[in-house]
Amino acid sequence: MDNSTSQSTPARHARRVVLITNTTLDESDGVIPDGVVVSVFDEKRPAVTGLSPDLLAALRRAATAADADGVRLRVNSGWRSPEYQERLLRNAVLKYGSPEEAARWVATPETSAHVWGNAVDIGPPDGAKWLSEHGAAYGLCQIYRNEPWHYELRPDAVENGRPPMYADPTEDPRMRL
Repeated sequence: MDNSTSQSTPARHARRVVLITNTTLDESDGVIPDGVVVSVFDEKRPAVTGLSPDLLAALRRAATAADADGVRLRVNSGWRSPEYQERLLRNAVLKYGSPEEAARWVATPETSAHVWGNAVDIGPPDGAKWLSEHGAAYGLCQIYRNEPWHYELRPDAVENGRPPMYADPTEDPRMRL
């Protein structure tokens, strides 16, 4: 995602892919429909319920604290099916012109933390900003500098602070199989 002009999320681009490719992906794949605001407390949508229990619990604790500060955390994207992740990747290759450039923004289904339920994309921008400033207290850390919306659980951050970020996913050793 080129975040220099907007605060768009991978999920928003995924919805475009669904329309462009005519592939049937739906909420059971983790898709959040356009215009739908999803609370971290949602109990029905797989994008939320598919998150790992520890990540979801930390996210809900953080959301409660953020709400007390007048900030709402929303899930823009959470758990994704491998098919949804593959679609995001193919769309990124088309958008960015090469698999190498697309890898800066979208992981493969085999390496994506979203597919394993270990990553969540947070919005709106003030929610992601709040989480950037306070998330380590809950073990929630921004992993990539180029994705201010992408958070993963790092329990050690509660005591040790946020670990260093990677510039983008291409620097993350987990992305190499």
